[in-house]
Amino acid sequence: MTSGSLVHTTNHGAVRVVEMHRPEARNALSVALQRELAAALHAADEDDDIACVVFTGADPAFCAGLDLKELGGGTAPGSLTSAESPFATLWAMRTPVIGAINGACATGGLELALACDFLVASEHAKFGDTHARVGFTPAGGMSVLLPQAVGLRKAREMSLTGNFVDAVEAHRLGLVNHVVPHDELIGRAIQLGSDLAAGDQSAVRELKHLYDRGWKLNGGDAIALELEVFGSRRLAPETIAERREQVIARNKAN
Repeated sequence: MTSGSLVHTTNHGAVRVVEMHRPEARNALSVALQRELAAALHAADEDDDIACVVFTGADPAFCAGLDLKELGGGTAPGSLTSAESPFATLWAMRTPVIGAINGACATGGLELALACDFLVASEHAKFGDTHARVGFTPAGGMSVLLPQAVGLRKAREMSLTGNFVDAVEAHRLGLVNHVVPHDELIGRAIQLGSDLAAGDQSAVRELKHLYDRGWKLNGGDAIALELEVFGSRRLAPETIAERREQVIARNKAN
């Protein structure tokens, strides 16, 4: 096991588990966590002995999204380079990534999950987009990747209302591939990763590349993603601080 302060990794044969480890903050994406997570994902992608990454969070949540406390203190969310961004890193990875969603998966956390190749969810998982509740617009792929996963009308409902869907509903919508008992989540994801590792790795990576390119061929989604990233709406730090407690209370109630 390799442990950074905020990201833990373990190898299981050709499968590497990458775990965000900030449980006291529900794995909220501070700048430091984002940098360390991007570095861990880059390292896995560059390791020829790794055929698959299982990406998860330390219980009780997968990821609550960007760290609103940090943002409310004035930290600029755009201060990361592309190489330091876990979102950009996931979009560019050659190595397949299975998301193992262990709990609440909200906003930026949902964008990380959507950037994975497919998802396995614990029965405890729930999914929501609370950008509008905070007063942001997405910059991590939500407006492109969520409609791909659940359809345009459901994506609009989730983003405009901020309402969460549970694991069973997420499976019905096609957002997740499997729902399993919580204690079986990582084992199931590792097994799927091992199944993937048993294939011809050149073919596996080429197939992933074809899927990644296919939805961009007409240019529409690529343009939409660019518009999202560069047109994202931001709030003043004091406004973020005011809304943070409201969002936390609402997330706990869901």
